[in-house]
Amino acid sequence: MSAGPAVDPRGPRFAAILTTIVLAVVLITQWWPLLAAQAVVFAIGAFIGLKPAPYSLLYRYLVAPRLGPTTEREDAAPLRFAQAVGFVFAVVGTVGFAAGLTALGFVATAFALFAAFLNAAFNFCLGCEMYLLIKRFSPSPRAS
Repeated sequence: MSAGPAVDPRGPRFAAILTTIVLAVVLITQWWPLLAAQAVVFAIGAFIGLKPAPYSLLYRYLVAPRLGPTTEREDAAPLRFAQAVGFVFAVVGTVGFAAGLTALGFVATAFALFAAFLNAAFNFCLGCEMYLLIKRFSPSPRAS
């Protein structure tokens, strides 16, 4: 299964900005339904694809036309892996808050917020770097 076509690198950064805002609001309010909605956003990006992901749609139709074209492209596979990691933290956070385990909800959400903020502020995708490290150190299948 392909991770999808290469993407405009400005799109994931835009998504990281929105994600940072959403997760900061969750930490301030501890309103777990918003975190559950963010988990759905992560799930779409990770398991269905970046193109139909809600923040990608906002970027493609509202932001990109105002920026102009770019020749830069980024592989989708690390980005989808990063979305999957965000999904796991958002689900753990949602379960924590919903079950009354506020510390668990807070910590899981804070980890996701930290990763989103790194991407939004410094263009450093922690999940993408994890993907590349895992790929680098994974044993490669031998040719017969």
